[in-house]
Amino acid sequence: MINFRKGNKDEFAKLLPEAGFDDRADIIRRHLAEVFGSKNLSFLIGSGCSSYMDEENELGIPTMGPLAAEFQTILQAIPGLPGVDAFVTVEQRVALKDRLGIDLTHEDFRKNLERMMEVLMTAQQFCKTSAKAEFQEALKTVEAVISGVKRFILQKCTEGRFAKGDETVVTLYRRFYQSLATRSRGLAPPWVFTTNYDLFNERAMDRSGIPYSNGFSGTVERRFNPSTYRRALAEQLDISSKRWAAVDGYVHFCKLHGSVNWTEEETGLFPIRESAEKLDPAEDRVMIYPTPSKQTASFGSPYSDMFREFQRQIVQDQSVLFVMGFSFGDEHINNIIFQGLTLPGFRLIAFLNPEDANNPVTKELAALGDPRIWFIWGSDEETGKKAHYFDSIAQDLMPTSADQKEEKAIEKVFKKLLSKQQGGENGEG
Repeated sequence: MINFRKGNKDEFAKLLPEAGFDDRADIIRRHLAEVFGSKNLSFLIGSGCSSYMDEENELGIPTMGPLAAEFQTILQAIPGLPGVDAFVTVEQRVALKDRLGIDLTHEDFRKNLERMMEVLMTAQQFCKTSAKAEFQEALKTVEAVISGVKRFILQKCTEGRFAKGDETVVTLYRRFYQSLATRSRGLAPPWVFTTNYDLFNERAMDRSGIPYSNGFSGTVERRFNPSTYRRALAEQLDISSKRWAAVDGYVHFCKLHGSVNWTEEETGLFPIRESAEKLDPAEDRVMIYPTPSKQTASFGSPYSDMFREFQRQIVQDQSVLFVMGFSFGDEHINNIIFQGLTLPGFRLIAFLNPEDANNPVTKELAALGDPRIWFIWGSDEETGKKAHYFDSIAQDLMPTSADQKEEKAIEKVFKKLLSKQQGGENGEG
Protein backbone atom coordinates (compact mmCIF):
# COMPACT_ATOMS: atom_id res chain seq x y z
CA MET A 1 0.00 0.00 0.00
CA ILE A 2 1.10 3.58 -0.73
CA ASN A 3 1.72 5.59 2.45
CA PHE A 4 1.95 9.31 3.12
CA ARG A 5 2.70 10.48 6.63
CA LYS A 6 3.36 13.93 8.11
CA GLY A 7 4.86 13.32 11.52
CA ASN A 8 2.35 10.97 13.17
CA LYS A 9 -0.50 11.96 10.87
CA ASP A 10 -1.58 9.52 8.16
CA GLU A 11 -2.74 11.64 5.22
CA PHE A 12 -4.63 8.67 3.74
CA ALA A 13 -6.51 7.78 6.94
CA LYS A 14 -9.83 9.10 5.59
CA LEU A 15 -9.52 7.43 2.19
CA LEU A 16 -11.80 4.53 1.35
CA PRO A 17 -10.03 1.14 1.39
CA GLU A 18 -10.64 0.71 -2.34
CA ALA A 19 -8.79 3.96 -3.19
CA GLY A 20 -6.14 3.02 -5.73
CA PHE A 21 -2.75 4.32 -6.74
CA ASP A 22 -4.12 7.19 -8.87
CA ASP A 23 -6.25 8.52 -5.99
CA ARG A 24 -3.32 8.44 -3.59
CA ALA A 25 -0.91 9.90 -6.14
CA ASP A 26 -3.32 12.77 -6.77
CA ILE A 27 -3.37 13.67 -3.06
CA ILE A 28 0.43 13.54 -2.85
CA ARG A 29 0.76 15.73 -5.96
CA ARG A 30 -1.54 18.38 -4.49
CA HIS A 31 0.46 18.53 -1.26
CA LEU A 32 3.77 18.67 -3.11
CA ALA A 33 2.47 21.38 -5.46
CA GLU A 34 1.78 23.51 -2.42
CA VAL A 35 5.32 22.91 -1.14
CA PHE A 36 6.72 23.93 -4.54
CA GLY A 37 5.59 27.45 -3.69
CA SER A 38 8.04 27.64 -0.77
CA LYS A 39 10.56 30.43 -0.71
CA ASN A 40 13.59 28.09 -0.87
CA LEU A 41 13.30 24.68 -2.50
CA SER A 42 16.03 22.02 -2.58
CA PHE A 43 16.38 18.39 -3.68
CA LEU A 44 18.87 15.74 -2.59
CA ILE A 45 19.25 12.97 -5.16
CA GLY A 46 20.99 9.73 -4.16
CA SER A 47 22.17 6.64 -5.99
CA GLY A 48 18.72 5.05 -5.98
CA CYS A 49 17.55 7.58 -8.57
CA SER A 50 20.11 6.47 -11.16
CA SER A 51 19.29 2.79 -10.76
CA TYR A 52 16.45 1.31 -12.82
CA MET A 53 15.72 -2.37 -13.45
CA ASP A 54 13.41 -3.64 -16.13
CA GLU A 55 12.29 -7.27 -15.96
CA GLU A 56 15.81 -8.60 -16.50
CA ASN A 57 18.43 -5.86 -16.83
CA GLU A 58 19.87 -2.85 -15.03
CA LEU A 59 19.29 0.11 -17.32
CA GLY A 60 21.04 2.63 -15.10
CA ILE A 61 23.77 2.29 -12.48
CA PRO A 62 23.52 -0.33 -9.71
CA THR A 63 23.37 0.85 -6.10
CA MET A 64 26.13 -0.15 -3.66
CA GLY A 65 24.68 -3.57 -2.73
CA PRO A 66 24.34 -4.92 -6.30
CA LEU A 67 27.63 -3.21 -7.21
CA ALA A 68 29.44 -5.13 -4.45
CA ALA A 69 27.77 -8.39 -5.52
CA GLU A 70 28.87 -7.89 -9.13
CA PHE A 71 32.43 -7.16 -8.04
CA GLN A 72 32.43 -10.40 -6.04
CA THR A 73 31.22 -12.32 -9.10
CA ILE A 74 34.23 -11.01 -11.03
CA LEU A 75 36.63 -11.87 -8.18
CA GLN A 76 35.30 -15.42 -7.81
CA ALA A 77 35.17 -16.23 -11.51
CA ILE A 78 37.40 -18.97 -12.92
CA PRO A 79 40.93 -17.65 -13.61
CA GLY A 80 41.59 -17.22 -17.31
CA LEU A 81 38.05 -16.18 -18.23
CA PRO A 82 37.70 -12.78 -19.99
CA GLY A 83 37.41 -9.87 -17.56
CA VAL A 84 38.58 -11.75 -14.45
CA ASP A 85 41.84 -9.77 -14.19
CA ALA A 86 40.37 -6.49 -15.45
CA PHE A 87 40.36 -4.81 -12.03
CA VAL A 88 42.21 -7.06 -9.57
CA THR A 89 44.49 -9.85 -10.75
CA VAL A 90 44.63 -13.29 -9.16
CA GLU A 91 48.25 -12.60 -8.20
CA GLN A 92 47.24 -9.41 -6.38
CA ARG A 93 44.50 -11.21 -4.48
CA VAL A 94 46.88 -14.00 -3.40
CA ALA A 95 49.58 -11.50 -2.37
CA LEU A 96 47.07 -9.46 -0.39
CA LYS A 97 45.91 -12.53 1.52
CA ASP A 98 49.39 -13.96 2.12
CA ARG A 99 51.08 -10.72 3.20
CA LEU A 100 48.27 -8.90 5.04
CA GLY A 101 45.60 -11.54 5.64
CA ILE A 102 42.98 -9.65 3.60
CA ASP A 103 40.58 -11.91 1.69
CA LEU A 104 38.65 -9.83 -0.86
CA THR A 105 35.98 -12.54 -1.10
CA HIS A 106 35.21 -12.41 2.64
CA GLU A 107 31.50 -12.32 3.44
CA ASP A 108 31.84 -8.83 4.98
CA PHE A 109 32.58 -7.46 1.50
CA ARG A 110 29.91 -9.29 -0.48
CA LYS A 111 27.26 -6.62 -0.03
CA ASN A 112 29.41 -3.67 0.97
CA LEU A 113 32.12 -2.13 -1.23
CA GLU A 114 32.57 0.62 1.34
CA ARG A 115 33.60 -1.94 3.95
CA MET A 116 36.15 -3.41 1.51
CA MET A 117 37.60 0.04 0.81
CA GLU A 118 37.77 0.73 4.56
CA VAL A 119 39.93 -2.35 5.12
CA LEU A 120 42.13 -1.62 2.10
CA MET A 121 42.72 2.00 3.07
CA THR A 122 43.52 1.03 6.67
CA ALA A 123 46.07 -1.45 5.30
CA GLN A 124 47.46 1.24 3.01
CA GLN A 125 47.99 3.59 5.94
CA PHE A 126 49.61 0.83 8.02
CA CYS A 127 52.05 -0.09 5.23
CA LYS A 128 52.96 3.55 4.65
CA THR A 129 53.94 4.04 8.29
CA SER A 130 55.89 0.80 8.56
CA ALA A 131 59.65 0.79 7.97
CA LYS A 132 59.77 -2.93 7.18
CA ALA A 133 60.61 -3.81 3.57
CA GLU A 134 57.94 -6.53 3.42
CA PHE A 135 55.20 -3.98 4.13
CA GLN A 136 56.61 -1.52 1.61
CA GLU A 137 56.25 -4.27 -0.99
CA ALA A 138 52.73 -5.05 0.23
CA LEU A 139 51.88 -1.34 -0.14
CA LYS A 140 52.25 -1.62 -3.92
CA THR A 141 49.73 -4.46 -3.97
CA VAL A 142 47.25 -2.64 -1.72
CA GLU A 143 47.39 0.52 -3.84
CA ALA A 144 46.97 -1.50 -7.03
CA VAL A 145 43.86 -3.18 -5.60
CA ILE A 146 42.39 0.16 -4.44
CA SER A 147 42.99 1.51 -7.94
CA GLY A 148 41.23 -1.55 -9.38
CA VAL A 149 38.13 -1.03 -7.21
CA LYS A 150 38.01 2.63 -8.27
CA ARG A 151 38.26 1.62 -11.96
CA PHE A 152 35.38 -0.80 -11.46
CA ILE A 153 33.16 1.91 -9.91
CA LEU A 154 34.10 4.36 -12.66
CA GLN A 155 33.29 1.81 -15.35
CA LYS A 156 29.86 1.09 -13.87
CA CYS A 157 29.13 4.85 -13.82
CA THR A 158 30.14 5.41 -17.43
CA GLU A 159 29.35 2.17 -19.27
CA GLY A 160 26.08 0.28 -19.51
CA ARG A 161 22.88 0.27 -21.50
CA PHE A 162 22.47 4.00 -20.83
CA ALA A 163 25.77 4.57 -22.68
CA LYS A 164 24.59 2.50 -25.64
CA GLY A 165 21.43 4.36 -26.54
CA ASP A 166 18.96 3.37 -23.82
CA GLU A 167 17.12 6.56 -22.77
CA THR A 168 15.04 5.17 -19.89
CA VAL A 169 16.89 6.79 -16.98
CA VAL A 170 17.58 10.10 -18.77
CA THR A 171 13.87 10.31 -19.62
CA LEU A 172 12.95 9.94 -15.94
CA TYR A 173 15.33 12.74 -15.04
CA ARG A 174 13.83 14.89 -17.80
CA ARG A 175 10.36 14.36 -16.33
CA PHE A 176 11.69 15.37 -12.93
CA TYR A 177 13.22 18.61 -14.23
CA GLN A 178 10.10 19.45 -16.22
CA SER A 179 8.21 19.34 -12.92
CA LEU A 180 10.51 22.00 -11.49
CA ALA A 181 9.28 24.33 -14.22
CA THR A 182 5.88 24.45 -12.48
CA ARG A 183 7.45 26.61 -9.78
CA SER A 184 5.94 30.13 -9.81
CA ARG A 185 7.79 32.97 -11.47
CA GLY A 186 9.60 35.28 -9.08
CA LEU A 187 10.63 32.57 -6.61
CA ALA A 188 14.30 31.76 -6.05
CA PRO A 189 15.70 29.06 -8.39
CA PRO A 190 15.57 25.55 -6.90
CA TRP A 191 18.77 23.79 -5.88
CA VAL A 192 19.49 20.17 -6.82
CA PHE A 193 22.21 18.40 -4.83
CA THR A 194 23.36 14.90 -5.69
CA THR A 195 25.82 12.35 -4.32
CA ASN A 196 25.94 10.64 -7.73
CA TYR A 197 28.91 10.77 -10.09
CA ASP A 198 26.95 10.11 -13.29
CA LEU A 199 25.83 12.59 -15.94
CA PHE A 200 22.09 11.85 -16.02
CA ASN A 201 21.15 15.21 -14.48
CA GLU A 202 23.27 17.22 -16.92
CA ARG A 203 22.04 15.30 -19.95
CA ALA A 204 18.41 15.68 -18.86
CA MET A 205 18.71 19.45 -18.42
CA ASP A 206 20.70 19.90 -21.64
CA ARG A 207 18.17 17.94 -23.69
CA SER A 208 15.23 19.79 -22.12
CA GLY A 209 16.81 23.21 -22.69
CA ILE A 210 16.88 23.97 -18.96
CA PRO A 211 19.44 26.64 -17.97
CA TYR A 212 21.54 25.72 -14.94
CA SER A 213 24.69 26.58 -13.02
CA ASN A 214 26.91 23.74 -11.83
CA GLY A 215 29.78 25.75 -10.34
CA PHE A 216 31.84 25.79 -13.54
CA SER A 217 32.57 28.74 -15.82
CA GLY A 218 34.20 29.01 -19.22
CA THR A 219 33.51 27.49 -22.62
CA VAL A 220 36.58 25.78 -24.08
CA GLU A 221 38.12 25.24 -20.64
CA ARG A 222 35.39 24.88 -18.03
CA ARG A 223 36.81 25.22 -14.53
CA PHE A 224 35.21 25.09 -11.11
CA ASN A 225 34.62 28.54 -9.65
CA PRO A 226 32.14 28.59 -6.74
CA SER A 227 31.37 32.29 -7.33
CA THR A 228 29.21 31.21 -10.29
CA TYR A 229 26.56 30.10 -7.80
CA ARG A 230 26.13 33.72 -6.79
CA ARG A 231 25.30 34.80 -10.33
CA ALA A 232 21.80 35.12 -11.77
CA LEU A 233 20.57 34.49 -15.29
CA ALA A 234 18.35 37.32 -16.51
CA GLU A 235 16.76 38.52 -19.73
CA GLN A 236 16.30 42.13 -20.81
CA LEU A 237 12.65 43.08 -21.07
CA ASP A 238 12.92 46.67 -22.25
CA ILE A 239 16.10 48.05 -23.82
CA SER A 240 15.10 51.69 -23.34
CA SER A 241 14.45 51.41 -19.58
CA LYS A 242 17.02 48.70 -18.89
CA ARG A 243 14.43 46.44 -17.25
CA TRP A 244 15.51 42.88 -16.49
CA ALA A 245 13.77 39.75 -15.25
CA ALA A 246 15.12 36.42 -13.99
CA VAL A 247 14.94 33.62 -16.54
CA ASP A 248 12.27 31.04 -15.68
CA GLY A 249 13.27 27.46 -14.98
CA TYR A 250 16.82 28.21 -13.87
CA VAL A 251 18.40 25.55 -11.62
CA HIS A 252 21.43 25.50 -9.32
CA PHE A 253 23.11 22.09 -9.46
CA CYS A 254 25.75 20.67 -7.06
CA LYS A 255 27.52 17.30 -7.26
CA LEU A 256 28.56 16.82 -3.64
CA HIS A 257 30.81 13.81 -4.25
CA GLY A 258 32.32 14.85 -7.57
CA SER A 259 31.76 13.64 -11.12
CA VAL A 260 33.01 11.17 -13.73
CA ASN A 261 33.96 14.09 -16.00
CA TRP A 262 35.94 16.14 -13.48
CA THR A 263 39.74 16.05 -13.45
CA GLU A 264 42.34 18.03 -11.54
CA GLU A 265 45.27 19.90 -13.08
CA GLU A 266 48.32 21.16 -11.24
CA THR A 267 48.29 24.58 -12.88
CA GLY A 268 45.83 27.46 -12.85
CA LEU A 269 43.88 29.42 -10.28
CA PHE A 270 40.96 26.98 -10.59
CA PRO A 271 42.47 23.48 -11.02
CA ILE A 272 39.24 21.43 -11.24
CA ARG A 273 38.24 20.99 -14.86
CA GLU A 274 35.03 19.71 -16.43
CA SER A 275 35.38 17.83 -19.69
CA ALA A 276 32.77 17.24 -22.38
CA GLU A 277 35.01 14.67 -24.07
CA LYS A 278 35.44 11.01 -23.23
CA LEU A 279 38.29 10.74 -20.73
CA ASP A 280 40.93 8.05 -20.43
CA PRO A 281 39.59 5.35 -18.05
CA ALA A 282 42.99 5.31 -16.31
CA GLU A 283 42.91 9.05 -15.61
CA ASP A 284 42.09 10.04 -12.03
CA ARG A 285 38.70 11.68 -11.50
CA VAL A 286 37.66 14.20 -8.89
CA MET A 287 35.33 11.88 -7.00
CA ILE A 288 34.78 10.95 -3.36
CA TYR A 289 34.75 7.16 -3.55
CA PRO A 290 32.63 5.07 -1.15
CA THR A 291 35.00 4.90 1.82
CA PRO A 292 34.66 5.71 5.52
CA SER A 293 36.84 8.80 4.89
CA LYS A 294 34.08 10.46 2.84
CA GLN A 295 33.45 13.02 5.54
CA THR A 296 37.13 13.98 5.73
CA ALA A 297 37.39 14.15 1.94
CA SER A 298 34.43 16.52 1.82
CA PHE A 299 36.47 19.14 3.69
CA GLY A 300 38.70 19.72 0.65
CA SER A 301 37.94 21.76 -2.46
CA PRO A 302 35.77 21.57 -4.55
CA TYR A 303 33.62 19.50 -2.17
CA SER A 304 33.83 21.96 0.72
CA ASP A 305 32.51 24.74 -1.56
CA MET A 306 29.50 22.66 -2.56
CA PHE A 307 28.79 21.45 0.96
CA ARG A 308 28.86 25.08 2.03
CA GLU A 309 26.15 25.80 -0.55
CA PHE A 310 24.16 22.81 0.72
CA GLN A 311 24.35 24.03 4.30
CA ARG A 312 23.56 27.61 3.32
CA GLN A 313 20.47 26.51 1.42
CA ILE A 314 19.21 24.25 4.21
CA VAL A 315 19.30 27.00 6.83
CA GLN A 316 17.53 29.56 4.64
CA ASP A 317 14.15 30.89 5.72
CA GLN A 318 11.19 28.69 4.64
CA SER A 319 13.49 26.01 3.28
CA VAL A 320 12.16 22.66 2.04
CA LEU A 321 14.37 19.67 1.21
CA PHE A 322 13.15 16.71 -0.86
CA VAL A 323 15.20 13.54 -0.31
CA MET A 324 14.97 10.82 -2.96
CA GLY A 325 17.10 7.76 -3.66
CA PHE A 326 19.18 8.57 -0.56
CA SER A 327 19.02 6.36 2.55
CA PHE A 328 20.76 8.68 5.05
CA GLY A 329 23.92 6.58 4.91
CA ASP A 330 26.35 9.53 4.78
CA GLU A 331 26.93 11.08 8.18
CA HIS A 332 28.39 14.33 6.81
CA ILE A 333 25.19 14.95 4.83
CA ASN A 334 22.92 13.86 7.66
CA ASN A 335 24.52 16.37 10.02
CA ILE A 336 23.57 19.25 7.72
CA ILE A 337 19.99 17.99 7.42
CA PHE A 338 19.76 17.67 11.21
CA GLN A 339 20.89 21.31 11.47
CA GLY A 340 17.94 22.24 9.27
CA LEU A 341 15.55 20.44 11.60
CA THR A 342 16.59 22.73 14.46
CA LEU A 343 14.97 25.63 12.55
CA PRO A 344 11.17 26.01 12.81
CA GLY A 345 10.70 26.97 9.15
CA PHE A 346 12.49 23.91 7.70
CA ARG A 347 10.61 20.95 6.16
CA LEU A 348 11.96 17.55 5.14
CA ILE A 349 10.15 15.40 2.57
CA ALA A 350 11.68 11.94 2.29
CA PHE A 351 10.69 9.23 -0.18
CA LEU A 352 11.66 6.44 2.20
CA ASN A 353 10.11 3.81 4.42
CA PRO A 354 10.43 5.15 7.99
CA GLU A 355 9.72 1.66 9.34
CA ASP A 356 12.72 0.05 7.65
CA ALA A 357 14.45 -1.97 10.37
CA ASN A 358 17.79 -1.66 8.55
CA ASN A 359 17.73 2.14 8.60
CA PRO A 360 18.12 3.49 12.15
CA VAL A 361 18.26 7.13 10.99
CA THR A 362 14.81 7.13 9.37
CA LYS A 363 13.39 5.26 12.37
CA GLU A 364 14.71 7.97 14.67
CA LEU A 365 13.33 10.72 12.43
CA ALA A 366 9.91 9.04 12.33
CA ALA A 367 9.95 8.58 16.11
CA LEU A 368 10.10 12.37 16.54
CA GLY A 369 6.52 12.62 15.27
CA ASP A 370 7.45 16.02 13.83
CA PRO A 371 4.80 17.27 11.34
CA ARG A 372 7.58 19.03 9.40
CA ILE A 373 8.97 15.61 8.45
CA TRP A 374 7.02 13.89 5.68
CA PHE A 375 7.50 10.29 4.56
CA ILE A 376 6.16 8.89 1.29
CA TRP A 377 6.68 5.18 0.54
CA GLY A 378 5.06 1.85 -0.23
CA SER A 379 4.01 -0.21 -3.24
CA ASP A 380 0.72 -0.60 -5.04
CA GLU A 381 -0.37 -4.21 -5.51
CA GLU A 382 -2.43 -3.55 -8.63
CA THR A 383 0.08 -1.50 -10.63
CA GLY A 384 3.32 -2.69 -9.02
CA LYS A 385 4.47 0.91 -8.63
CA LYS A 386 6.60 1.87 -5.65
CA ALA A 387 6.07 5.40 -4.39
CA HIS A 388 9.64 5.78 -3.11
CA TYR A 389 11.22 4.73 -6.42
CA PHE A 390 12.42 7.46 -8.75
CA ASP A 391 10.30 6.34 -11.72
CA SER A 392 7.09 6.75 -9.69
CA ILE A 393 8.29 10.02 -8.14
CA ALA A 394 9.14 11.57 -11.50
CA GLN A 395 6.19 10.23 -13.49
CA ASP A 396 3.35 10.14 -10.97
CA LEU A 397 4.02 12.16 -7.82
CA MET A 398 5.80 15.37 -8.80
CA PRO A 399 3.58 18.41 -9.57
CA THR A 400 2.74 18.65 -13.26
CA SER A 401 2.43 21.49 -15.74
CA ALA A 402 -0.66 22.02 -17.91
CA ASP A 403 1.05 20.22 -20.83
CA GLN A 404 2.01 17.28 -18.63
CA LYS A 405 -1.54 17.03 -17.23
CA GLU A 406 -2.93 16.89 -20.76
CA GLU A 407 -0.37 14.26 -21.70
CA LYS A 408 -1.26 12.13 -18.66
CA ALA A 409 -5.00 12.47 -19.38
CA ILE A 410 -4.49 11.25 -22.95
CA GLU A 411 -2.33 8.40 -21.66
CA LYS A 412 -5.11 7.33 -19.25
CA VAL A 413 -7.70 7.34 -22.03
CA PHE A 414 -5.49 5.17 -24.23
CA LYS A 415 -4.90 2.74 -21.36
CA LYS A 416 -8.67 2.42 -20.72
CA LEU A 417 -9.39 1.89 -24.41
CA LEU A 418 -6.64 -0.72 -24.63
CA SER A 419 -7.93 -2.47 -21.51
CA LYS A 420 -11.49 -2.59 -22.91
CA GLN A 421 -10.22 -3.87 -26.26
CA GLN A 422 -8.20 -6.62 -24.61
CA GLY A 423 -11.15 -7.49 -22.35
CA GLY A 424 -13.41 -7.76 -25.40
CA GLU A 425 -10.95 -9.98 -27.25
CA ASN A 426 -10.56 -12.25 -24.24
CA GLY A 427 -14.35 -12.46 -23.90
CA GLU A 428 -14.75 -13.46 -27.54
CA GLY A 429 -12.06 -16.08 -27.14
